[in-house]
Amino acid sequence: MAAAVESVVMVHNVAKRHNVGTLARSATAFGVAEVVVVGRRDDERGCDICGVEITEDAKPVTAHPFRRSTAFLFGNEGTGLSQKECDICDFFVYIPQYGGGTASLNVTVAGSIVLHHFGVWAGFPERGREGNKFIVADRPQGHSRGLYCTDSIEAVIEERKMRKENACDILEENGGSHRQESNGLDLMFTD
Repeated sequence: MAAAVESVVMVHNVAKRHNVGTLARSATAFGVAEVVVVGRRDDERGCDICGVEITEDAKPVTAHPFRRSTAFLFGNEGTGLSQKECDICDFFVYIPQYGGGTASLNVTVAGSIVLHHFGVWAGFPERGREGNKFIVADRPQGHSRGLYCTDSIEAVIEERKMRKENACDILEENGGSHRQESNGLDLMFTD
């Protein structure tokens, strides 16, 4: 699946400024196409939005539940994703714990783990190594488009609801049912 898919990191309401920088470094290490602020319309087209949150329907990231290009939404370190942020997500992943456990991982640690799993699933090529270091490119190639908008999260939620409703209408016209709504997302995001 190399080069046909990409990952995007969406950050909203991260309390500690240094965590945004650390997420950006992890994004660079794991081939993320760009880091954006919630509300960017371009990142909803052609990709799923994956909330990194422990929810009832969340899948373990180790199962690699990805289907195509994915924008990852990470929540606040203390409170996680808000209900409004959850409303714009197409699916959720969580990071299984195997030891004594902790309530949650630091947002930058969680981001690194999730982005690594996406890179493995997507078949991103491993960066070359020289000695005991990875070779760093002069500048990211095909990354960091850097286009932002200032849409409110409410506007994004409303737009996504309309797109999902339109997908249901398309499915009904083609003899489908609402139970196939998640499959209709593919119809909404094709160019």
